[in-house]
Amino acid sequence: MRKFFTVIISLIALNVTAQSHQAFQDGEWFRFRVHYGMLNAGFATLEVKETVFKSQPVYHVIGKGKSAGMVHVFFKVDDNYESFMHKDTGVPLRFIRQIDEGGHTRDFLVDFDHKNKLAYVHNRKYDERNTYEIPPNVQDMISSFYHLRNNLDVENLKEGEMHSIKMFLDDEYHDFKLKFLGREVVKTKLGNIAALKFQPYVLAGRVFEKKEGLTLWVSDDKNRMPLKIKANLAVGSLDADIDAFKGLKHPLNIIMK
Repeated sequence: MRKFFTVIISLIALNVTAQSHQAFQDGEWFRFRVHYGMLNAGFATLEVKETVFKSQPVYHVIGKGKSAGMVHVFFKVDDNYESFMHKDTGVPLRFIRQIDEGGHTRDFLVDFDHKNKLAYVHNRKYDERNTYEIPPNVQDMISSFYHLRNNLDVENLKEGEMHSIKMFLDDEYHDFKLKFLGREVVKTKLGNIAALKFQPYVLAGRVFEKKEGLTLWVSDDKNRMPLKIKANLAVGSLDADIDAFKGLKHPLNIIMK
């Protein structure tokens, strides 16, 4: 069950902002209830704040995952993710990943130099510093989601259509892919909500049962708000459902409570 909150944060958060559509704003906040099988595993949150980073206006997005109940007793989780995304271009300027999942810990700080196409990585757990080449407009784990929310042309989406994002995580570059599966109405705590259904493609192995083992639903409206995640893990399954929210930029279209 190691890394399950990493899964939730990365998918809840799956957006480079060319400002073709502004789906979020300062003050947006989501909370998700996470279940591992029949167990209440804990909560994950995402929050957007406007601030200034290195004299540049940014959206500071903070993602947190914490275990609860019996899961917390046997498998304590305390994860923190932060992305500083430029307000005009949407590219990340800094990414922080601090995780403690059942004693497995990581602590990375990455500063992006998009002009020179470099990422300066500080592995703070071992106090190691390295520099890596990066492709143009690369995203981090958090900024990828906000890029998609802003830029995906949902009006013309076709079932089976694939989208890819250049993502840099810790010290590696990944070609993250997302497949559109269609439209559905999702039952949530908030009511029934029209949703877009996606399948992120990830590496199978230690965490996931297979590379198609993840499914993500987002609201089929201007918010593209994450509603639900289902993950078939190598051992068991995990679900995350929207539990509370505030600060949406656009009205949420609830079909029926």
